Amino acid sequence: MIRPLLYHDVVEPGREAESGFHGAGADRYKLTVAQFRSHLDAIDRSLGNAPSLGRVEGWQITFDDGGKSATRAADILEERGWHGTFFITTDRIGEPAFLDVAGIRELHGRGHVIGTHSCSHPARLSACPTNKVFQEWAESRRVLSEILGEAVVVGSVPGGYYSRAVAQAADAAGLRLLYTSEPSARCRLVGDCVVQGRFSIHRKQSAMRAALLARGDRPAVIREWLQWNARKALKRVAGREYLRVREFLLRHTSN
Repeated sequence: MIRPLLYHDVVEPGREAESGFHGAGADRYKLTVAQFRSHLDAIDRSLGNAPSLGRVEGWQITFDDGGKSATRAADILEERGWHGTFFITTDRIGEPAFLDVAGIRELHGRGHVIGTHSCSHPARLSACPTNKVFQEWAESRRVLSEILGEAVVVGSVPGGYYSRAVAQAADAAGLRLLYTSEPSARCRLVGDCVVQGRFSIHRKQSAMRAALLARGDRPAVIREWLQWNARKALKRVAGREYLRVREFLLRHTSN
């Protein structure tokens, strides 16, 4: 079984706005450089092996959004001889807080995997019309494939809003591996596309928690699963209001 971890940005303290999306919700997933190093230290001590880049047994490390700190995260990984998978929001390519074309090509050339994180990062992808979801996958895949000169067949669902229809659209658009934010090491097949869960890491989680999830520790996994499904139920009931209320609460409790 694969045990993928989901990170976002790696920033200097107080400089969250310099990489990726900004706001209370997005900033919750931005680790400082020191925190990120401590996570890798703990994982290395616990597992003693590099992350996998393929569909084999082991753990993986992935990064969503395509923020410009991806280069810093890659530098830190490479200090250990490790590599990760970076998912790019293609409409943001070249914006000040995001990777540009040269940065994407550089990461790929250094041995990291590049995948799509949609074109526009819809707030609720699973609530979009089917043709819109297909366009998000197909167009972002086309853009990245042209940048890299090879087919991009890996993607990740923005915002955690997954549904079977989202996977079906990804499959129709040519993706063969789609990561969600559902905390599970299990995968399933939708058409010709493998759908793989991941364990999201936020800045208040300890390095030991990250190591336990990378190791597949059963109590840690169950805890993440229960918390995720509680939020999933709230999302279903609250609809679009969930995001507004979540942002408000995080903004007033982040400190």
